[in-house]
Amino acid sequence: MSEVIFSVFPSENFIDLGLYQFGWEQCDPSHSFGPAARNHYLFHLCLSGTGKLLAENARGESVEYQVKSGQGFLLFPNQISTYIADHKLPWEYVWLEFDGLRAKESIELAGFSLSQPVYRARHKDIFESMKEEMLYIVHHKDETPLHLIGHLYLFLDSLVRSSPAPQPVQGGRLRDFYIKEAFSFIEQNFQNDISVEDIAAACGLNRSYFGKIFHENMGKSPQEFLIAYRMTKATELLKLTDLSIFDIGNVVGYPNQLHFSRAFKNVYGVSPREWRYAHGGGRPR
Repeated sequence: MSEVIFSVFPSENFIDLGLYQFGWEQCDPSHSFGPAARNHYLFHLCLSGTGKLLAENARGESVEYQVKSGQGFLLFPNQISTYIADHKLPWEYVWLEFDGLRAKESIELAGFSLSQPVYRARHKDIFESMKEEMLYIVHHKDETPLHLIGHLYLFLDSLVRSSPAPQPVQGGRLRDFYIKEAFSFIEQNFQNDISVEDIAAACGLNRSYFGKIFHENMGKSPQEFLIAYRMTKATELLKLTDLSIFDIGNVVGYPNQLHFSRAFKNVYGVSPREWRYAHGGGRPR
């Protein structure tokens, strides 16, 4: 029977880089998972044995890849995939599911794409560091969220540096400048009654073009990002303060409590009050 360690990360309050779930498994012969699609990036590192990955490429075609010990594979958000352990020498692997503002950039720097999902280490010493970071996270699930996120950053750094064809940093691209300007404006003004037009104007762009480049870079619209940012701030206040639901709504840009509660439930599936009770937050008023 398969041996499994599986954990769900306890916090969603990390925007730059977030962890969702992680684990380790020694698979049974021919053990398979899928076809399925994830909401976030999912990286598997094969520690021993072998198996195969069936994953959609950029054209939506299913492509088969053989993955053996010392290699890995990355699954992209919404990419349909199946992975199967070898029937004679089933793989043992460790995995991390992650996302955030820095995730897409790191994945691109490491040279991954829908058509190039397989990881083959270029530097053995850096590969060993990456493996240790992954195993550390799996075996230290009770450490603080900030502590684990720190190790997730170290994992990503090793992943990029050990990849066979790391891409050059293109921080000077004009699009990157616009996205950073948008982030800065949202961080400073999310509590105010701002619109996508306001964010675009702060970047010196028209709304249509701004929306296009934002979605291409972030995988979501500016409006979706703004709502997600506000709701993340709301969960911090619900958990760490005794502010009323009305006051928290005001702080994150929703002076109408009904509108705030509706937006919050659309994101988290429960009301702000229910979320607070479930996460042991401050006493609601």
